[in-house]
Amino acid sequence: MNPTTFKQQVVRYAPPQLVHWGKYLVDSAYRHRSRHLARLKRVPRYRPAVTEILGRPLEVVDSASFLWMYREIFVDEIYRFRARTDEPYIIDCGANIGLSVLYFKQLYPRARVAAFEPDREIFEVLSRNVAAQGHGEGVELHRRAVWTEETTLSFWSEGADGGRLSDVGDGVAARGVEVPTARLRDFLGGRVDFLKVDIEGAETEVLEDCADRLGEVEHLFVEYHSFAERPQTLHRLTTLLADAGFRLHIQPVIPSPRPFVQRHVEGGMDMQLNVFAFRA
Repeated sequence: MNPTTFKQQVVRYAPPQLVHWGKYLVDSAYRHRSRHLARLKRVPRYRPAVTEILGRPLEVVDSASFLWMYREIFVDEIYRFRARTDEPYIIDCGANIGLSVLYFKQLYPRARVAAFEPDREIFEVLSRNVAAQGHGEGVELHRRAVWTEETTLSFWSEGADGGRLSDVGDGVAARGVEVPTARLRDFLGGRVDFLKVDIEGAETEVLEDCADRLGEVEHLFVEYHSFAERPQTLHRLTTLLADAGFRLHIQPVIPSPRPFVQRHVEGGMDMQLNVFAFRA
């Protein structure tokens, strides 16, 4: 067994805490990240904070959702993709405080990104974060919700990453505020290298409205949300994507080990899936 393979086997089978402390001692970048993550874990939910985990000051609106997003985006790299050009066009629907935008610009510094975030307060943080990290060039920020038409709809702000349109049948309209919407279809007139759709329950309707234009999209990420009190639309979504020529890979976000007898419900959802759609 060569030394590299031996090291890989040691890391694979060693206890997680041993691996953590080993990396903490020898890897300064890992040590930097670990310190900032540890500080954020002590911050109560929905309390604004600032971290320098990416090197420059980054505003956080909610510690728990930030820690989750940071792991998915920067550690697990769920949005990583191979573009055919060093200037890919990326549409980010549901940009939140900007971690996905910052990741895309780190992955492809010359990328052109159109990002949408309807929550007024979170949009302001998104704008400041993109500017503070030095990634403003090539980024267009839209304070709009993505929908099937340009109009005004009620939007329920959760204060973190769970805000959603409240006119799509989830019973929170009474607590909503009016936000302008953009029709995603209007942004799909040409080639799109990566389309990210994380819009908390409106994904199926929005993508159905874009059905005949999805052929120009190379990589498509959809976070599918199944609300416990609403009919599921997963069958419509997967059929739509298959008809557009995509091959799918699906990962559960909210697992229920014994769904016949007990389904885990979080944020009103009894299932949440990450759907990766790509060209075969």
